[in-house]
Amino acid sequence: MTLAPEAPAHDGRLIGEAPPSPAGPIDAAEAASLPTPPMIDLPRVLQTLRFNQRQIDFVFGARRRHGEVFRMRGIVPGDPVITSHPDHVQSLFKAKPDDAPSLTGESPLRPIVGPNSVLTSVGPRHMRQRKLLLPPFHGEAIDEYVSMIVEVTEREIAKWPVGEPIALAPRMQAITLDVIMSGIFGIEGTPERGSTEHALRRAVVGLIEASTWKTAQLAELMNIGRDEPVGITKFGLGFLDRPTFKIIAERRRATDLEDRRDILSLLLQARTEEGEALTDQELRDELLTLVLAGHETTANSLAWTWERLVRTPAAHDRLRDAVRGGDQELSDKVVEQTIQEGMRARPVIPIIGRRVKKHWRLGEYAVPPETPVTMSILLVHHREDVYPDPFAFRPERWENAKPGTYTWIPFGGGIRRCLGAALAMAEQRVVLEAMARRLDLAYDTPEPERAIHRNVTMIPSRGATVRVLSRRA
Repeated sequence: MTLAPEAPAHDGRLIGEAPPSPAGPIDAAEAASLPTPPMIDLPRVLQTLRFNQRQIDFVFGARRRHGEVFRMRGIVPGDPVITSHPDHVQSLFKAKPDDAPSLTGESPLRPIVGPNSVLTSVGPRHMRQRKLLLPPFHGEAIDEYVSMIVEVTEREIAKWPVGEPIALAPRMQAITLDVIMSGIFGIEGTPERGSTEHALRRAVVGLIEASTWKTAQLAELMNIGRDEPVGITKFGLGFLDRPTFKIIAERRRATDLEDRRDILSLLLQARTEEGEALTDQELRDELLTLVLAGHETTANSLAWTWERLVRTPAAHDRLRDAVRGGDQELSDKVVEQTIQEGMRARPVIPIIGRRVKKHWRLGEYAVPPETPVTMSILLVHHREDVYPDPFAFRPERWENAKPGTYTWIPFGGGIRRCLGAALAMAEQRVVLEAMARRLDLAYDTPEPERAIHRNVTMIPSRGATVRVLSRRA
C-alpha cells in the first residue's frame, strides 16, 4: 500500500485550486432531481476488509473508476459516501452540528475512549467537553511545553546508536509520550518502577503495541457501534483503567491542586456553565483520549515525514542546510514547510466523516438524510488540481502558500478540529529541527514503507526505519 504516482508531468505550479462543486443541504425536490453517488460493485465483506486493511489502494482505485464521489458498503450503518472535493469538505465543516454530527460517535474508538470523550461525543456534550478542555491548549500553555520538548528530544536523540538501523516511530512515541504524560498528569521524566505512574506508562505503551496485532484488528471490528468494549479489548483496557482511576483518586486528595498546571488538575477544578464537575468516568475518557490521540498521532506524523525525507534527497538537503545555516528565520520557515508537506503526503488519520441529517448535495449527486458522508483526507491531499505532482514530496510547494482550510485537513476542521493541533505542531517543530541539526540520516532500505492501519490511524509498516550515519555535537 504505497502511494504510486499516477499524475501527469509537473507543470510548474505548486499550489492550485479545485473547480467549484455545489454542496450543502437541499430540499427534497432538488434532491429527487439528482442521482445518488455510484456504488462500488464488490461484496460488503470484501469492501470492509479492503477498506480496513488496504485503504490507500481502495480509495485511489475507487476514485479512478468512479470520480471524486462514490459510495461503499461497509460496517458503518447506511453505506458511507466518500468524497474528496474541497467544496464538499467546506459544506460539512461549516454545517450546523445538528445538521451533520460527527461519525466519531460511531467509530471503533468509542468503546476504547468512552462515550464521554471530546472525540466521540456529539452535540451539546461535545461542546461542553470542548469548552472545558480549551484552556490547557491555548498559546501560553503551549509555550510552557516547548522547553520540556527540547529537553526530552535532546535526551532521546543522544541514545540512538550510530550505524545501526532504528525504527523512528517508537522513538518518536517515547518523546511525545514524555511530553503528553507531563502535560496531562504532571508526570515528568521516567516514573519510579512500581509506581502508579509507571504502571500507567507501561499500559499505554503496551496498548499501542498490541493494537497492530491481527487479533486486535479483529477485535476492533467486533467493538464498532458499542459504548462498552467487549472481549480482548475490554481485557486490555483493564490494565490502563486501573492506574488511570488510581491517579485520579490520588489527585482529588491533593492539597496543592490550585498550584498545579497539568491538565488533570485543571479538569478537576473545571466547572460547566451549570456548575457541574467532571465525574471520574468523564475524566478517564478525556484523559485516555488525550494520551492516545495526543502522542501517537504526532509521533507517527514525525515518523512519516522522516520516511519521506530520507527517500527525497532534495527535500532532505534543503531542510538540513536551512537548519544548519545559521539563519533562524529561514530555518523556521523550511521546518514549517517540511511539516506541512509531511502531513499532506502522509496524513496519519486518513478519513473523517459526518452523518448528514438532511438531503445533501455533493456536486452532481445528492444523498438522503441519515447518510454517512466521509471525507478522504488522503484523496483531498492528493488532488492534482490542488497539488500538482501530488505524489512527490515537495516542501517548497508551500513557499508562497498557506495550508487551505478545506484542502489541507490533517487536523480535521470546523467545531471538530483537533484541540491538540497547536501542541502537535510545536512538538514537530522542535523534534524535526533538532534531528536535522544533530543527525545525518539515511534510509535502511530504498523501498518506501507501505501503510498499515491501526484503529483510525495510518502508520508506516516498518516504523520508519532509518540508519544514523553520524551525530553532531
